[in-house]
Amino acid sequence: MATCPPYPTNPPRPHWWQRGWVRYGALTTLLAISGLVILALVREQTGTQGFLVGLGLAVLPVPLLIAAFRWLDRVEPGPWRNLVFCFAWGACAAALIAIIANSFATRWIATATADPAGADTLGATVIAPVVEESAKAAAVLLVFLFRRRDFTGIVDGVVTAGVTATGFAFTENILYLGNAFGTDQLTGDSGFASVTAATFFVRVVMSPFAHPLFTVLTGIGFGIAALSTGRHHLRRALLPLAGLLLAMGMHALWNGSAAFGEYGFLAVYGAFMVPCFGLLTWLVIWTRQRELRTVREELPAYVMAGWLAPAEPHTLASMHARRLARQYARRHAGKQAARAVAQYEAYATSLAFLRQRGRKGRAGPDFAVRERELLDALWHRRDVARPALDHAARATAPPPVAPWPGYGTPGSHAGYGYGYGYAAAAYAGYGYAARPGGFAPVAPYGGYGHGHPAPAAPAFTPAWVPAPSSAHARSRPAYPSAHPAPHPPLPRRP
Repeated sequence: MATCPPYPTNPPRPHWWQRGWVRYGALTTLLAISGLVILALVREQTGTQGFLVGLGLAVLPVPLLIAAFRWLDRVEPGPWRNLVFCFAWGACAAALIAIIANSFATRWIATATADPAGADTLGATVIAPVVEESAKAAAVLLVFLFRRRDFTGIVDGVVTAGVTATGFAFTENILYLGNAFGTDQLTGDSGFASVTAATFFVRVVMSPFAHPLFTVLTGIGFGIAALSTGRHHLRRALLPLAGLLLAMGMHALWNGSAAFGEYGFLAVYGAFMVPCFGLLTWLVIWTRQRELRTVREELPAYVMAGWLAPAEPHTLASMHARRLARQYARRHAGKQAARAVAQYEAYATSLAFLRQRGRKGRAGPDFAVRERELLDALWHRRDVARPALDHAARATAPPPVAPWPGYGTPGSHAGYGYGYGYAAAAYAGYGYAARPGGFAPVAPYGGYGHGHPAPAAPAFTPAWVPAPSSAHARSRPAYPSAHPAPHPPLPRRP
């Protein structure tokens, strides 16, 4: 005989300090106070005029660096709030820690050794790299721990670390350029012979990537750790530490280049910094291409289950095709449609990465829940995104060729269809059986064919992220019912 529990079984409510709004409020307050303090310190050291001049010159490379890191993150773009936090942490919290710690350590060494010049050199080559790289690495660690879904690989580590270092360099450049302007005010120098022009050329023109380059090594360590399985706890702990130590070493070499003679700076810049920058740039771009290949290889599983259209894996694996899809949606259905297509592309990419982690045994216990969330997001936006993706697939398709006997006819709607000349057997290489009948092409927006001008008021009016109706719920493919590792189950239509 069943009995009822004597007490309610509702889960206990979290403590007040565990609530999201409390954590967000505390973090925002910390960054705001740090920003006000660092503003006062920099203004005190540079003066009001020096601060304004330094601010105007230091802001110039920031949009270019942010745009470069955002471009690297276009395959699976992370939320803007992470980038805002990283930049604010670097510009406010990390800069404040560095100014206070470096000043205190340099004064203590000068007092203990009675050698101010030696204390300045030791502070620049030893103290500053350790303090500054540790302060910047704290932002990467926080995103790694508390935004784990947004931190899945090397590119995420590079972007997080690079944006943090960009914020730090922004504040540091204000200080250096403001002090240089104050020196010129005392000496009367101006033009290209001034200290301000020389400082601007070295810090903003020649080496705007210096701080991002150092901290990116820490980000790569965290990114490789994110790719490691849960069983390798020692590796996950040592890889970020190794990246941090490399960042400190490169930073120390850069700061100490002035001690290598008259041409020491140029020697370190040309023989070490530029090659390292090129190597890391190649590594990040190669990693981005691997991510696109992952999208192309993992998404056909969801095509065969009925979640995606046949041409979508190859379309979503091309950045050019993605851009064409967003432009088509914007032209025919407005900005909201373009935003929905961009979201569809991002969710599909996250789904491919999630599937890869599950196939390799690196999926967490929330794999099935996360997969359902991503599939729900795709399902709600399918009516908006599929016409645009279909247009992009047609626009980027290779010219049709005559098929070999037995491989289908061009323009058939089985398998890929869509005028590509592939038959249903094209999926045999993926190990999945072909679905009978395939998919029919998706109708364009408002019933207008491709290439026709958009109407003034498009007949297609999407419902933005609607709650699925009962009819949609019945026609929706089934969700998996078990944990996927090590081989994720394939959700299929009933």
